[in-house]
Amino acid sequence: MQRIARFHKVSEKRFAADWKDTFPDASSEETASVYEGIRLPRRATAGSAGYDFFSPADFTLKPGETVKIPTGIRVEMNPEWVLKCYPRSGLGFKYRLQMNNTVGIIDSDYFYSDNEGHIFAKLTNDTNENKTVTIPAGTGFMQGIFVEYGITVDDDVSDVRNGGFGSTTK
Repeated sequence: MQRIARFHKVSEKRFAADWKDTFPDASSEETASVYEGIRLPRRATAGSAGYDFFSPADFTLKPGETVKIPTGIRVEMNPEWVLKCYPRSGLGFKYRLQMNNTVGIIDSDYFYSDNEGHIFAKLTNDTNENKTVTIPAGTGFMQGIFVEYGITVDDDVSDVRNGGFGSTTK
C-alpha cells in the first residue's frame, strides 16, 4: 500500500465560520464543542478501502430532507491522487441516503484553498419507504476512497486552484 495522504482538522476559526454559515442559530459555545469533538477519518479494518468520516453532530433527516455538513476535515495528499467521497454503504442501503453531488471529488490542490480545503457533505434522505434516518454525533456517515488518476499526454494545464465548487471553471 502506498501512503499518500494525511487528514487534518481545519482551523477552529475556519470551522466556526462555516458552521455558523450552515447553522446560524448555533451558539459560539456549541460550535466550539462540536469542533472539539471532531474525529479524523479512519478505516474500520485493515481490509477497508474507505476512510469513514464521522458526523460532527446529531442529524435527523425525514424523507426528502437535506443537510449540509461541514465536516471540519481537510486532506493533504500527493499530486495525482483524488479522494472520492460516498455515503456509507449501510446508510445508502437501509435509508437510500444520497450525496447531492452523487460522488464528492476532493482534488489534491483543494488543501491549499482559501477555505483550508474544508470538506463538506450535502446529504439527502431519498427514501421511497418513508424512513427517517438519524445519524448520531461520532457515527460514520460518509466514506472516502483515495484513487490515483492520470492525465492526457497533451495536457498543459498550469492554473492554480483557489476555492471550492466552481472555482476551477471560471
